[in-house]
Amino acid sequence: MGGLINNEIDALLKDTSRSFFVTLEMLPKKIRRQVGLLYLLARVADTIADTKTGSAEHLIQALEQYDSVAQGSSNELPDFSEITALQEHEGEARLMQNVSKVVSALDLFDELDKKFMRECLGIIISGQTLDLKRFGPANDTGSISALQTDQELDDYAFRVAGSVGDFWTHMTCNHILNSSFSSGEKREKFFALGVRFGKALQMINILRDIPEDLRFGRCYIPIDFIQDKGLDSSDLLDMKNMEKFRPLYDRLLDIADAHLDAAIEYIGMLPYSQFRLRAACMLPVLIGQRTVSMLREENVLDSENRVKVSRVEMKELIGQTKRSLILPGGGQRLMRSNRNL
Repeated sequence: MGGLINNEIDALLKDTSRSFFVTLEMLPKKIRRQVGLLYLLARVADTIADTKTGSAEHLIQALEQYDSVAQGSSNELPDFSEITALQEHEGEARLMQNVSKVVSALDLFDELDKKFMRECLGIIISGQTLDLKRFGPANDTGSISALQTDQELDDYAFRVAGSVGDFWTHMTCNHILNSSFSSGEKREKFFALGVRFGKALQMINILRDIPEDLRFGRCYIPIDFIQDKGLDSSDLLDMKNMEKFRPLYDRLLDIADAHLDAAIEYIGMLPYSQFRLRAACMLPVLIGQRTVSMLREENVLDSENRVKVSRVEMKELIGQTKRSLILPGGGQRLMRSNRNL
């Protein structure tokens, strides 16, 4: 991929981005650096919010102070030593030791790029702060709190991921696409689909990670949905309740699939000549589709059997993505045929 920002920042990105790094490698150079840095900025916030500590107030304060520095309104980062010491993943610990360098990298970009990165980060942090206020820190206390309504679920999906789809689309329009995307209905549709693209990926994460979230006292399945089926959030801890939960779960998977269909439409709006951009967008859609298909068959409440696309399948999907882009319409055919295989 070559140098992205600098050797130190690039190493942090590779250590923490895992599967996203594959998508990043596919992106055109014109927007790769912006997307990569936003990922790291958001990953810092995510690491803070997910730290297993006893004080939600402490984490919220750390997020607010971090956001203040990232937004350029303060120069004083919080003391991250305690949060760093609690990290189980070495890459995340190194990231927390180098937050100042990540934030300083914003100065490498022009004012417009910086504006969109800061706006997106602020929205993401608002979602994480709301999470901490609702649920408290990610501690194994035995108590479970749940979202109340589907509107709360949709709002959360927008804050932590739909906003990234919006940012990605701004970068695409500003640096790659022609003036036909500069205004009007086409632009409005493109941005709306971009937001749904982001929501799709977050919905899949939520629907895949139910047991882990429950273990830390968080239920993102709205309680009004659960109670309609005669269940409570704590009932989702028992894998034997999957049969009763399945109709509701399939309904939520349908929402994720509908968002993925919006993502396919989004990719269809990209010019045929933008091979790298289309590939970078296609891969998460294909992985998402495969994950949804597996979730429709597996017992997601079984904490010992986490659904995940294997490395072998990932390599196959990467190969299929590249091959599909050779012929016009090949990418769309692949994504349509991959839906619910």
